[in-house]
Amino acid sequence: MKPSEENKIRFYQQLGRVFYAVANADSNVHDKEIQALKKAIREDWVPIEKTTDDFGMDAAYQIEIVFDWMLEDKHNPETLLHDFKVFKETHPSLFNPELNALILKTADRIANSFNARNKKELVTLQQLASILKN
Repeated sequence: MKPSEENKIRFYQQLGRVFYAVANADSNVHDKEIQALKKAIREDWVPIEKTTDDFGMDAAYQIEIVFDWMLEDKHNPETLLHDFKVFKETHPSLFNPELNALILKTADRIANSFNARNKKELVTLQQLASILKN
């Protein structure tokens, strides 16, 4: 069964939450991490998505919109990863090996953008990899 447009948009919103969790794993989101995310959205996510949101914008930009919202409200990374796990379990048709690899690539790009990966970011990346593997 093909995922609905609404679920695809929710998928990208969940990615915004996950990428925020990676960037904020050490309780600090740096400008370089934000720039790495924006570059990944432009280069990797927008080209693969044809769905648009209610405003006619590529649904992949939901990643950035939700990331910015998370940044303003200082959400807990652990809660966000748990929510992503539940979303993945509820909507397995939205995930495939190629998208899982791209999610991990983007998360790694964010974690490596500011003084390489630290211990907390490594733990978050491992948790994300585990969620995507199951």
